[in-house]
Amino acid sequence: MTAPWLHCPVSMSEPTQRLDQWLWHARFFKTRGLATKLVAGGHVRVDGERVSKPAYGLRPGLTLTFPQARRIRVIRVEALAKRRGPASEAQELYADLTPPQENDLPPNPGFEGKGRPTKKDRRNARLNRGSLLE
Repeated sequence: MTAPWLHCPVSMSEPTQRLDQWLWHARFFKTRGLATKLVAGGHVRVDGERVSKPAYGLRPGLTLTFPQARRIRVIRVEALAKRRGPASEAQELYADLTPPQENDLPPNPGFEGKGRPTKKDRRNARLNRGSLLE
């Protein structure tokens, strides 16, 4: 009988980091709990293989695919995180391979300058409303 740790895909000398922890350190999710939920739900793929364990050993060179805010993100891990630092430090942990996406949503309506109706506008609206019902 062989020991189960001998068939581990990651060598013991290579440093690794938990997948959920890395996603949180790289600032893809606001809390580590959200990252854990996403991974545990089976929504993350590592090199094309679905992963459902938040404690998956992540190492540099792997490619992650996961949904984030109505987009599918494709990320290549460049380095492991030591801490959850500022955004500039977090951006050095990965290379974004996500293709540029066209904005399918229409732009937000602009302000027409009308603002709140005046008393005269409200009075006219109330008078005109009665004539439409008759």
